[in-house]
Amino acid sequence: MMQNKKIYVAGHSGMVGSAIVRLLSRQGEAEIVVRSHGELDLVNQADTLNFFESEKPDQVYLAAAHVGGIYANNTYPADFIFRNLMIESNIIQSAWRVGVQRLLFLGSSCIYPKHAPQPIGEDALLTGPLEPTNEPYAIAKIAGIKLCESYNRQYGTDYRCVMPANLYGPGDNYHPENSHVIPALIRRFHEALVNKSDSVVIWGTGTPRREFLHVDDLAAACVHVMNLAKGIYDEHTLPLQRHINVGTGSDLSIRELAELIARTIGFKGRIEFDTLKPDGTPKKLMDSSRLKHLGWQSGISLEEGLIDAYNDYLKTADL
Repeated sequence: MMQNKKIYVAGHSGMVGSAIVRLLSRQGEAEIVVRSHGELDLVNQADTLNFFESEKPDQVYLAAAHVGGIYANNTYPADFIFRNLMIESNIIQSAWRVGVQRLLFLGSSCIYPKHAPQPIGEDALLTGPLEPTNEPYAIAKIAGIKLCESYNRQYGTDYRCVMPANLYGPGDNYHPENSHVIPALIRRFHEALVNKSDSVVIWGTGTPRREFLHVDDLAAACVHVMNLAKGIYDEHTLPLQRHINVGTGSDLSIRELAELIARTIGFKGRIEFDTLKPDGTPKKLMDSSRLKHLGWQSGISLEEGLIDAYNDYLKTADL
């Protein structure tokens, strides 16, 4: 599918987009098109359409998004819903306008109800209330899925969607307030080690369970799904819900995660939990059996991936 193709990776400088670009570059079978935010503001509809009319890509990986952790989602809800709605709407509409037949939209496991049955299957979408702390972001991602489904139904396009588990790895955001749990803990434990602190305090009770996926695994899954024959992809998705989960199939508690990160970094002090802070969803493990039936499964263990993520932090963070 990729040979002699022109592929646009939206969000190429982000963690997911850069992983996809790395993989496509190694394969060396396509022309990869990218634009920085300074070169192209995807929130601007006219600019986005002009870009698509100029480049006319064959495939699009829609990895551009406005992202952050619990604190950022709670503090900037308007930014999260507005920017994500605009980015995905502009790209999907522009892709259709210039005749892009195949597009892959990157969603998030937060699209599923807070108390969805575990492990969460694709058919759990829109069956219950969302986690309130990141509802605006989740609503935007659900809208992206429905945009793809609607364009497929009305215009006969082949726009696909993957829903990854919680991501981590090279290119992550290590901001002390706006990062996700793994990069936040990596930074916190490293700083505690450097400062010879006796303890590290973590938000919540430590009891919620999460599934974590290395970003290079996700990139491999994205390329795999993008290049599946249409009949095979259609056979393994629901008639009105054309998205596929991407995960490892296993989870662990935040307490267990913190202990594993502490060991990876070499921190030997106490781990304390601030139980007055929110936990978020109590458990989030996705059923990725459909993707497994389509011939792909995760290959990077959490232990191996955390070493990779910590090395990335040491190379890129402002220590």
